Order: sequence, then structure tokens, then C-alpha cells
Amino acid sequence: MRHADDLASPATSLPAASQLQASRPGPSQPEASQPEASQPEVGLNEASQPAASQPAASSPAASPPASPPSPGRLAAGLVETMLAADPVTQFSRWLADASAVPLPEPTAMVLATISGEGWPRARTVLLKSYDSGGFTFYTNRSSRKATDLAAVPRACLLFPWHAMHRQVIIEGTVTALSTRQSEPYFRSRPRGSQLGAWASRQSSVLGSRDELDECYERLADQWPEGTPVPMPDFWGGYRVVPVTVEFWQGRANRLHDRFRYRRHGGQWVVERLAP
Repeated sequence: MRHADDLASPATSLPAASQLQASRPGPSQPEASQPEASQPEVGLNEASQPAASQPAASSPAASPPASPPSPGRLAAGLVETMLAADPVTQFSRWLADASAVPLPEPTAMVLATISGEGWPRARTVLLKSYDSGGFTFYTNRSSRKATDLAAVPRACLLFPWHAMHRQVIIEGTVTALSTRQSEPYFRSRPRGSQLGAWASRQSSVLGSRDELDECYERLADQWPEGTPVPMPDFWGGYRVVPVTVEFWQGRANRLHDRFRYRRHGGQWVVERLAP
């Protein structure tokens, strides 16, 4: 078990996803040994192409990050000296590896919530940005997931990179982003997705598919091509602020490597877990 310096405070606003292209990721690389500074937020575009800044080494004696495993093949293994000092930097490395494979949807993540009545629920959503302050996604605020988070503002995220025999599991508290924080991403979405946000009152019962399509067509007439589509007041972002982050690497004989970053005071503690 080791301790790592905590990161700076989270960013308070989100960049437009179009800024993503300026910071495309590369595969994991060794880095200079110095304390981790405040990290810029990484935005992910509508097609879910990730970006990641180059990470800092976890210690002067750190080993180079492990090479990403080929699809369908187990990696040589994961040891603590390969890990970054903080989980967001380590996540950036693995997301870059998953994108380089490439996997069909590397930013797809299972979002698990608990309803006010105690029912567990899960669904797949797309990660849209992340930084030292947390991991951000967007949705309709009248959806079941949003209703769950209003009642119980805690969630678990799972990135199931099966082809690489890797998983990342994030547990944390959830905060809703403001309209000002959510609008830059909404404006970056394709027009069809903007109209779709208005057309679908997510999780409500529909009489037929025609009902949804007809609503979309009316909205398309209301805001014709070239007309800005405003962000609905029932739509916005959520940030999962991590309390624990686990990195899971598959190994032979089910003896997998598992490392968990856990917040302890103002530091991250890194622990190896039994498979």
C-alpha cells in the first residue's frame, strides 16, 4: 500500500467537445518523476473518441507503464510500480490504450444507480469528459437514472474493456452540472442529437414509435437547418466524483491483478486486492 499526493480542485466548467482534437492520446509512455499538477479536463466528442494528456510518473523508481494487451490475449501482468500516482492519470493511460486497439466504444460505461426505493439499476452511457474532479456524462433529467441520482446521489461506473482483459470500476458521489456548465457540450452535439434531446422524454411510456418520430419532425420544423437549437431545461450533465477507482487486469488461472485507489484524507492510497 502506498500514498500519493492528492490532485488539485476540479474544473468548474466544461470545454466544448470540438476542443478535443487538440489533445489526442497516445499509448502509455514512461514519464518524468514529479508531483502531479492540476489536470485539464479531457473532452470527448459525440463519436466518443477519447483524448488524454501525457501522465506523470508515480515515483522515481516507477516501472514503465505496461504495453496494452492485444485483443483476446492476456497481458504479462500489472505491478504497483507501473501505476500512476493518481487514478485519473492511470485512467488516461488505459483509455488511450483501449482507443489504440481500437475498441468499438472505448468510452462506453455501465452506470449503476440505486432508486429511492432501494432498487439497483444499470444502463450503458458514454463518458464525455473527465479530469481530477470527476467523470462526466449527460442525460435527460427526467430519466430514471436522473431520478435515481436525485434520490441517492451515488453511483458506480464500469468500463468493460473485455477484448483487452481490462476493467475500470469507479465508485463515487454524483453532482449535477449547472446549465452554464452543460451548454457547451450540448452546443457541440450534431443537430439531430440536439433535436432528439427535445423529442424524447426519456423513460416515459410511448404509445408507438410513430409518436416519437412525429415529435422529432415537428421540432425539426420549429428549428430548421441553420437555426440554433436551445438546450432543454430538462437535460444536462452529471459528474461522478471518485471515492475509489479499481484497475482490473486479467491474468491466467483467474489470478487477476487488481489495484484500488482509495481516498484517505487528502491522499490516494493504492492497494492490491485479491482476485
